[in-house]
Amino acid sequence: MALSERDLSTLRYGDANIIYSVRVNPARRGRIAIHVHPDGAVEVEAPEDAREEAIRKAVMKRARWVIQHVTDARKRFEHVLPRQYVSGEQALYLGRRYVLKVVQVPKAERSIKLKRGLLIVATDNIDRSALRARIRAWYRLRARDYFAGRIEVVSKALPWVQEPPAFRLLDMKRQWGSCATGGSVTLNPFLVKAPREAIDYVITHELCHLREHNHSPEFFRLLTRSMPGWEAIKSRLDHSAEIILND
Repeated sequence: MALSERDLSTLRYGDANIIYSVRVNPARRGRIAIHVHPDGAVEVEAPEDAREEAIRKAVMKRARWVIQHVTDARKRFEHVLPRQYVSGEQALYLGRRYVLKVVQVPKAERSIKLKRGLLIVATDNIDRSALRARIRAWYRLRARDYFAGRIEVVSKALPWVQEPPAFRLLDMKRQWGSCATGGSVTLNPFLVKAPREAIDYVITHELCHLREHNHSPEFFRLLTRSMPGWEAIKSRLDHSAEIILND
C-alpha cells in the first residue's frame, strides 16, 4: 500500500539500527532520496505513491553510507557542551567568532552590540534563561535583515526568479532551510552565525527549488550552474553544525 502518515521506522543493518522518518514530496517523481541532517537525523524524501517496501529497499541500498554519515554527525556533537550564557563564551555571527561579555545594567540601559571582537549584552537580568531569550531574539532580528538583503541579491542572479520570494524564520535543529511548493522560503535564524558564503549557498539552494522542487539530478545541475563549488561550502557548513546549532 502507498504511504500516508509516517512515523519513525527502523531498519537493521548488521549490528546497527537505522532510524529514519519519511517525508512525502508531491513534486517528486520516481527516485527516492535519503538525507542525513546535520544533527544525524535520517530523512527519506519520497514521492506520493512510494510504497513501504520500496522505501526500505532504498534505505538498505545506501545503508553503509547512511551509517557513516550518522556516525560522523554524532561524533561532531559529542564534545559540544550546553551554552551557559556567561562572559567568556564564544559567540558566532556571519562566520566570525566573538567573545560574549555580559554586563548588568538598569533595565532602561539594556542593549546588545558587537564591538571589537565582543558581543556585549548589557542587561538587568543575568539569569541564564533570560540571557538566552535576549540573545536568540537578537539573532532573529539580525537574521531577518541580513537574509532579506541576500535573498534580493541572489534572486537577481537567477533568471527564473521574477521577484524575491517571501520568507520566514523558523528555529530548526535538522535543516538550514526549505522551500514550499507555493514558493515561500523558510530559513533557520541560527544560519546567521554561519559565514556569508554559506548563507548564500542555502538561499541559492532554496531558490533553485522554485524551478526544480525536488532533489533530482537536474536540480543539482541547476545548483552547480548557479553556484559552482557549492559542495565544499555545504560540507564546511554541515561540519560546523554542532557549533552553529548549539543553543
